[in-house]
Amino acid sequence: MSFWQNISTYFSSEYYTFWVVSIGAGIICFAAGIVGTFSYLRKRALIGDVVSHAVLPGVAISFMLTGVKDPLYFLIGATTSGILSIWLVDFIQSKSKLKPDTILALTLSVFFGIGIVLLTKIQHSGDAAQSGLDSFLFGKAASMTMHDVITFSIIALINTICIVVFLRAFSIISFDEEYAKSIGFNVKVIKSFLALLTVITVAIGIQSVGIVLMAALLITPASGARFLTNSVKKMLVYAGIFALFSGFTGVIISSSGEAMPTGPWIVVVLSTFTILAIFFGKEKGVIARMRIRKSNNIKINNENTLKTIYKLSKEGNESISRDQLINNQSITQFKATLKRLEKNQILSRVKESVILTEKGKLAAREVIRKHRLWEIYLSKYFNLDADHLHDDAEGIEHIITPEIEKHLITLLDRPEKDPHQSEIPY
Repeated sequence: MSFWQNISTYFSSEYYTFWVVSIGAGIICFAAGIVGTFSYLRKRALIGDVVSHAVLPGVAISFMLTGVKDPLYFLIGATTSGILSIWLVDFIQSKSKLKPDTILALTLSVFFGIGIVLLTKIQHSGDAAQSGLDSFLFGKAASMTMHDVITFSIIALINTICIVVFLRAFSIISFDEEYAKSIGFNVKVIKSFLALLTVITVAIGIQSVGIVLMAALLITPASGARFLTNSVKKMLVYAGIFALFSGFTGVIISSSGEAMPTGPWIVVVLSTFTILAIFFGKEKGVIARMRIRKSNNIKINNENTLKTIYKLSKEGNESISRDQLINNQSITQFKATLKRLEKNQILSRVKESVILTEKGKLAAREVIRKHRLWEIYLSKYFNLDADHLHDDAEGIEHIITPEIEKHLITLLDRPEKDPHQSEIPY
């Protein structure tokens, strides 16, 4: 059988269910990933857990009232129960001194407990129509139909359109609600609308992936995307892509063997993406931060060594011995620091002595100038005693940019001496 014949088999009627489930899982994951980004940014990661657990009583009550498993009735009941849980969280938070995580945990446990009690009562009622209600607990992705895919697509489209239209409002309230109020936004309405989108997304997807997994789909994509960018727009794109691809890949893996649950595999794949983003994120990843920290340590070591050489060599005009330099400072990896400075043409080494180049003298004066300017700034504007200035300036001198230095010189009227009466080298 040729390559193209192998490929074509996956588009035959035999694989219809596979593609329905794959596409449906990817779409609902995408919808949850983008709307859950704002829950993550608002530091309300547990709200996904609360909503996904809180819809259970609504589903159970809607079945008890109607006696049929109608998706529309389930959606109405789940949405009502979910919105009630969010309102209750906000109400308790505004009226009590309980911590937010305590309120979320209490609300989650109460609603979920009520839901379990109601489900248990239904299961012991003898009603034959109750079969399958337990799928709301653990999900049953394999039972997706084309009707579900269409429904998921509509929800994903609504979420996308609403986020594009209200992106600025959602972003501002996610970071600073008081500022949002000050520029005229109706924060309560925006928060309620965002909560409605979240609840509807959870209510639609929960029967396919289950309560616990739906909560993961709301938060995990955003938590991974956060390590890749500082832009809300890019974060939404990354979260959506992570979620979409994880949904599709999870279905593929689960269909490759027997007794391979779809929902958990989706979360496993999504968690793998998140872990990779946490470690390898270009801007905020663990490895990137380690590189930045290492680079900063090298810069500090270089500048401290340079400053010491400048002072001991009478402003860089004389050579000094390496032994003399080592005896006057405690800098780790001293030999490596000298080697870097020599490579950058900051200093020259002659046998056992070192001397600053012209480039080195300029660099040393720059570090000392920033140090002494900052001492003057602290003394003038913070009224710190002279004996408290050095340590503070010692730390800040390495991070003062040329722009800040120019501003300090202008602000301080180009001073000639620092509070210790040492000249400022220009």
